[in-house]
Amino acid sequence: MSRLWGYVNSLELPIWFRPYGLKIYAYAFGCNLDEIEHSDLTTYVSLGDFFYRRLKEGVRPVADATLVSPADGRILHFGRVDVHSDGSGELGPVRVEQVKGITYSLDALLGVERPGSPQSILVQFRNPDSETVNHREFANVNGIEYSLDQLLGSTSASGTSTPTNTDSSNPSSSRPQKFGDQTDASVVEPNRDMTETLKHDANVARHSLFFSVIYLAPGDYHRFHSPAAWVVEKRRHFVGELFSVSPYVAKRLENLFILNERVALLGRWKYGFFSMVPVGATNVGSIKINFDKDLRTNERGRLPPVGTYSEAVYSMASPVLRGQPLERAQEMGGFCLGSTIVLVFEAPSDFQFVVGTGDKVKVGQRLGDVPEKLEELEDKQLGPLNTSDPKKVKRE
Repeated sequence: MSRLWGYVNSLELPIWFRPYGLKIYAYAFGCNLDEIEHSDLTTYVSLGDFFYRRLKEGVRPVADATLVSPADGRILHFGRVDVHSDGSGELGPVRVEQVKGITYSLDALLGVERPGSPQSILVQFRNPDSETVNHREFANVNGIEYSLDQLLGSTSASGTSTPTNTDSSNPSSSRPQKFGDQTDASVVEPNRDMTETLKHDANVARHSLFFSVIYLAPGDYHRFHSPAAWVVEKRRHFVGELFSVSPYVAKRLENLFILNERVALLGRWKYGFFSMVPVGATNVGSIKINFDKDLRTNERGRLPPVGTYSEAVYSMASPVLRGQPLERAQEMGGFCLGSTIVLVFEAPSDFQFVVGTGDKVKVGQRLGDVPEKLEELEDKQLGPLNTSDPKKVKRE
């Protein structure tokens, strides 16, 4: 069905029909035609071309915030990831709320690795050495460490990475953990849970794991942007179903986000672990990542077992950062229709969201921040911010 819809989307529309047909679509789904880059609707040769439209420069101002919205959409859910102990001092299964009262496994969403698996695909980039100076500046400005062996692991000739040990009892050792031995881009079935990956991140003194889920409706702008300054180290592509991810379905179908096709982008930012997961939906199997031309989604073929994935690493993007650096609000990809983005990240425990469930958000709008930044915003507004009631917070 999704491939058929993709074919229909790619059909060239008669020039005379484009203004009428696209205006009808815009009216039906609430698209703001005043924001689009090309106001002449005849320039959009197909429905797919219009779905993936660009916006005019300046229509999405970027807040001076630690975390901004990666997309136009609606907040489905957000909060702190509950990490429970099994009673022996070890972490139990880590679960995230899909909506109020329905949870799913974090290891199933992001994937885990199996020791001894073959090597990942190494994505090639054009002349990364020429960007060394810029990448060092990026690391310094955004508080991302780039040269310590205990942070990056040692890279062997074969391209595999060695995980490192950190002392989670020391707050200064908040290092994003490497994700184990790199695995092949052929399908790999994980056989251990995400607690091994997240043990460091969940136990760093005064740090917690947080999440946010943003739903993109059919009328929304469908490109997505970086929610923070971070480095993407790898991607995991999970082939899966393409169920609707509308709020109605999310409230009724358990494990929705781990059943659907998705691309988990894993990396680090100044506070540690950071991940962004674009999730496919009905008619939206095609997920594009601008810096990963090898990624192919919504392809024909038999579905692999749930939880299996293909993987690629981005260490060739930067000899300094060992990953793909992204600035806050930088465009990084998109969907071919509406879908969902899930963020899971490590941050100081006093990190606060300034949005509410059900809120409409735009690219670059403040999603949350650390207290110091919120105090600065409060001073600018000459009034206290009530972050306990996100709807009373004036958002940028």
